Amino acid sequence: MSDNNISRRRFLKILGAGGITTATALTGCSTDKKKDSINDDYHRNVEPPVGKMTYRTNSSTGDKVSILGYGMMRLPTVDVKTAREAESDIDQETVNRLVDYAIEHGVNYFDTSPAYCKGLSERSTGTALKRHPRKSYFIATKLSNFSPDTWSREASIEMFRNSLKELQTDYIDYYLLHGIGMGGMEALHGRYIDNGMLDYLVEQRSAGHIRNLGFSYHGDVEVYDFLLSLHDKYRWDFVQIELNYLDWDYADEINPRNTDASYLYEELRKRDIPAVIMEPLLGGRLADVPQYLAAEMKRRAPEKSVASWAFRYAGSPEGVLTVLSGMTYMEHLKDNLLTYCPLNPVSDEEKTFLHDIAGKIVGLETIPCNDCKYCMPCPYGINIPAIFTHYNKCKNEGTLPRNAKDADYNRLRREYLIGLDRSVPRLRQADHCIGCGQCVSHCPQNIKIPHELHKISDYVERLKRGKSGMVVGNGDTDKA
Repeated sequence: MSDNNISRRRFLKILGAGGITTATALTGCSTDKKKDSINDDYHRNVEPPVGKMTYRTNSSTGDKVSILGYGMMRLPTVDVKTAREAESDIDQETVNRLVDYAIEHGVNYFDTSPAYCKGLSERSTGTALKRHPRKSYFIATKLSNFSPDTWSREASIEMFRNSLKELQTDYIDYYLLHGIGMGGMEALHGRYIDNGMLDYLVEQRSAGHIRNLGFSYHGDVEVYDFLLSLHDKYRWDFVQIELNYLDWDYADEINPRNTDASYLYEELRKRDIPAVIMEPLLGGRLADVPQYLAAEMKRRAPEKSVASWAFRYAGSPEGVLTVLSGMTYMEHLKDNLLTYCPLNPVSDEEKTFLHDIAGKIVGLETIPCNDCKYCMPCPYGINIPAIFTHYNKCKNEGTLPRNAKDADYNRLRREYLIGLDRSVPRLRQADHCIGCGQCVSHCPQNIKIPHELHKISDYVERLKRGKSGMVVGNGDTDKA
């Protein structure tokens, strides 16, 4: 990124994503395996059984869908050793191997988007799946026309047709209006209603080019309620929502603009609309909970991973069709297969236990970043998710340097700064944020990103000078 003012559209074109792609650049793919650490719980030698997958039936079409869905947003990449920050190509051989293993063990739902992995996820997904009988899997993709220059009917139709081409198919099993609620009612009308695209997609469903039509929700609940009020007219076949044991009751406490999953879920149940679940781990946060909470989980189920608690919770409610997981590594895939082959639903007592865990996590006041990378690429090269992830990790583990008078302050201060430099190159750290705000509108969690980056930059500067730190998170800054 030699040109700091590079546009998102030009960024995608340079990477070969094609002419009709979203300007939001949902980058998704892993570019550094060393930075994509795997929870130790995943390192197990137990092979998941074949033929034991739990399935749910879609009441709209009768589809028998695996409760575990493969999210194709964080695909493995080929390591680039010549340049520390160079972007890598998708490792297609590894993707093929993961998809083969998933299908062998019963996974049949694969979720992608024209925007994931710098516009390359659909192509990679199509390449991997084409090697299997078409009726053995369901493809889900989206109309990811976030940028106003893709709101026209022509551009949106071209995006839809390009998805068919990249996925090497003549029909989409599950097609979504992508990220409704982001941008409020104005964006909804501009992207889908005023241009006639929603009516066009209904026509495509009637023609058989779309088998199930739905939407994924982020942000403004007014838009969610509005679309559900049109259920009699459009007959939503499914809806994708964020659901996990933290968001169930505390989504609006983590971020005031979020909506509790309990409300989203109950509104779907009233209308008998199947739910597809995203963010069961809340961007990995529920696989890397504070150590004292992880210890509580391990005492109750020593043989199970911390992540498996979240996946069991997300898959347990009636009406959940599938739970999406972005599985970059075979270890992730195997651990999730062990959870869902078959699924042992959480009991009422276990729900109470997890809701108690959620209340303790909320009290930590971390930055509500899910590491979705919707904010990327930053025109000034800042690695926003990595900065937030490093801060949250230290906060969760209780290793955040606080008072300079503490006995272990110097050790924690040194570990925080060294860890930051290892996670994020100096030129991509928070102090290089100029506050342009380009990232803000793309954040599903509605984080005031420049504001948080500036607070972290100030915090790091204080640590470098050996002064007391400040606690960052939830829009507030308090003395530690």
